[in-house]
Amino acid sequence: MNLIDYQDSRPIYEQIVENFKTQMYKGILQADDQMPSVRSLAMELSTNPNTVQKAYAELERQGFIYTVKGRGNFVKGNTSMMDNKKNELINAITELFKEAQDIGIPIDELVDEIKKRLSSMGIVACAASDKLGKEGGYHD
Repeated sequence: MNLIDYQDSRPIYEQIVENFKTQMYKGILQADDQMPSVRSLAMELSTNPNTVQKAYAELERQGFIYTVKGRGNFVKGNTSMMDNKKNELINAITELFKEAQDIGIPIDELVDEIKKRLSSMGIVACAASDKLGKEGGYHD
């Protein structure tokens, strides 16, 4: 399990949190799957158990896992987790489009550049982005 990038400037516990959240979003970790124990994960990552405990506490605070006394930590079965993340991403992207429009960057130019970059990354743009690019505008 490769959860830590020592070149990353973020604290180790934040990296652990983000990596577990990504595994949950991707479906690698399913509802009610048991998380590794704090001690075993700390040993595997060669980090302090307090760091892992802090990551688990943050995951629990954010609603991604729950604790069963004496049994460990488990992935929470939250069906709206993906919808919440999708809405969070849409809101962030919408704000960026609005900012671009506010400073005079044409939306169609922005969409074309994004599609080029996605294509170079091997990500296929969908028909919805084609429609947005052809309309040439962003509307609240």
